[in-house]
Amino acid sequence: MESYSDQFLKDVLRRTKRIAVVGVSANEIRPSYYVARYLSLKGYEVFPVNPGQAGKRLFGRKVHASLAEIEAEIDMVDIFRRPEHVPDVVDEALAAFPALRTIWMQIGVVHEGAAERARARGVDVVMDRCPKIEYQRLFGELRMGGFATGIISSKL
Repeated sequence: MESYSDQFLKDVLRRTKRIAVVGVSANEIRPSYYVARYLSLKGYEVFPVNPGQAGKRLFGRKVHASLAEIEAEIDMVDIFRRPEHVPDVVDEALAAFPALRTIWMQIGVVHEGAAERARARGVDVVMDRCPKIEYQRLFGELRMGGFATGIISSKL
């Protein structure tokens, strides 16, 4: 696993306003769904990208078939795709968003070649991490048991 300082991750999460989530699912039990939903509930503008769901709505926004369809300037692209798909996603992101600040690859997703292309363009890269988990960890939302359940007692 790549090593990132807590300060670096905090800076990325603080400066980010608009996130394109590539590979988001409409299935509520899929990690890509609940991560994107969580980020939208935290005040980020989440732009869902999934060609199989294009035209539908998730988190109050239209699902796009590709990054190129998004008309807003995106700060971060969060990738929920297998590593072999990452180079195409990164290339599309770099072409679509001149002011892109961050490429974020989810847990289990690492592609050094694509990461180097992004870094060469001045884009920060985070690999093999989840922005939801990092947000909770860095901004005090994880409780002793590791979950922000809101339940104080261990007896239900």
